[in-house]
Amino acid sequence: MNLLRTIKATLLFWCCVALATPVLAQQTNIAEQDVPPELAALAADSYADKGKAIQALIASDHPRTRTWLTTLLDGKLQRIKESGRFVIVTDNRGRDWTVIDAVDDTPLGEVSRRNIDRITINNALRNQLRSAMAVLDLDAPTVQERLASADRLLGKVDVNLAEPLAARLEAEESPAVRDKLTQALAIYQLQSGDSAAISEAIDTLSGSLNPAVRAALNGVAAGEGEAAESARQALAGIEQKLKLNRAAETLYFGLSLGSVLVLAAIGLAITFGVMGVINMAHGELIMLGAYTTWMMQQLLPGQPGLALILSIPAGFLVAAVAGIIIERSVIRFLKGRPLETLLATFGVSLILQQLVRTLVSPLNRTVVTPEWMSGSLVINEALSLTLNRLYVLGFALVVFAGIMLVMRKTRLGLEVRAVTQNRAMARSMGIRATRVDIMTFALGSGVAGLAGVALSQLTNVGPNLGQSYIIDSFMVVVFGGVGNLWGTLVAGMSLGVINQVLEPWAGAILAKIIVLVFIILFIQKRPRGLFPQKGRAAEG
Repeated sequence: MNLLRTIKATLLFWCCVALATPVLAQQTNIAEQDVPPELAALAADSYADKGKAIQALIASDHPRTRTWLTTLLDGKLQRIKESGRFVIVTDNRGRDWTVIDAVDDTPLGEVSRRNIDRITINNALRNQLRSAMAVLDLDAPTVQERLASADRLLGKVDVNLAEPLAARLEAEESPAVRDKLTQALAIYQLQSGDSAAISEAIDTLSGSLNPAVRAALNGVAAGEGEAAESARQALAGIEQKLKLNRAAETLYFGLSLGSVLVLAAIGLAITFGVMGVINMAHGELIMLGAYTTWMMQQLLPGQPGLALILSIPAGFLVAAVAGIIIERSVIRFLKGRPLETLLATFGVSLILQQLVRTLVSPLNRTVVTPEWMSGSLVINEALSLTLNRLYVLGFALVVFAGIMLVMRKTRLGLEVRAVTQNRAMARSMGIRATRVDIMTFALGSGVAGLAGVALSQLTNVGPNLGQSYIIDSFMVVVFGGVGNLWGTLVAGMSLGVINQVLEPWAGAILAKIIVLVFIILFIQKRPRGLFPQKGRAAEG
């Protein structure tokens, strides 16, 4: 009996041991962790010691360095109080936090937040961590990432980062990244107190357009001595380069504005030259092209690029059909009477504006710019060209080239030129002037629709969109020469640049007044514009 009891007790003991062994093993695994000394140092009590630990971690080239520094900056690198195990908090909602092992990312389940020993940092350490991670990003695989990282280091290098940064400079292959790193180290050298090092740093930074470089040189130039004089000379050279870049930017914006004026005025130049019609509804044809772009984006939600491409033929057709309707219903009855056509087409423009307000909305609509038209083309650190304006400029030149081909290489173009130069003689040669009028008005109106498509990428679309460009378009036609396409191109680009140059110091309204006065005085000298029309009709 006693033997039986002994056997039962022994079996019960070993069963308990067997059941408890996995739990004990798991607790042992949780408690035990092979902590790298670089990670362990981050738990130092003083912030100064933590700063030294961060530098030691960077110098160690440990594969987990980036992860530890990032989680430390985000406040997710913590320790378990009882075991001292380093963990990364992945979910800190509620009382129990989900954690993983900081060394090998092993999931550890949930731990009460009361059992978490937080590793705290201050603002100085946060700045140090950001700079340290920028240094680590210099090992990124792409040049763009390394260049962005080097740019973030300008003005942020201190005594702790100088040595690892110099080491990475030696290993860097990209000239652009090397140049940026050299500037970052040169800015640091400006604060070294060594006159030779400061002089060398000023020579290195001379000519740089980066704002951080200019700020650092301004700090040196505020003092006295040979270094301050050298810094002032370097700043003077940089300021001269900045003026040239600002002039280039003004020219670019002027040409982009001029390209819009060219698109808006080509149609007027054609119709006015052929038919002698002053079409005050031309601005509303531009508006219809812009609204066509907006409507296409409503039909193709989520695909702004495709919608914009389809809007080019659609905007041309919508405006061309509207132009034919206007020509057949109003203008053909008023040929030879410019004042009546002006008043009639002004009434048509008011009707089209109210029609859009009634059918769509009196409020402005926003057309989404495709991703491939967003952003800027960076030329240097002081000059960047917005892509949407660059595309509009290229689009205007393509449309202009297309119109020139139509006018020079097609039968329609030949007939248009014949009617423009002498309508009576063209009729006597068998050219149907009425058909030419319809096609010409449709072509001019369609180009106005294309101008609206381009404008939708630069401004909001609204019922009054065309009114902002109709007067400028007439000025372009008169200044360039009625019916002359080359004159329209030159005049449009010139007026765009002149407006952009005058606006900063004269204001938008006064700039337009100055341009108008200039054109009036110019026409007194050359009544037929820059490129006068040729032919008997023009001479008469």
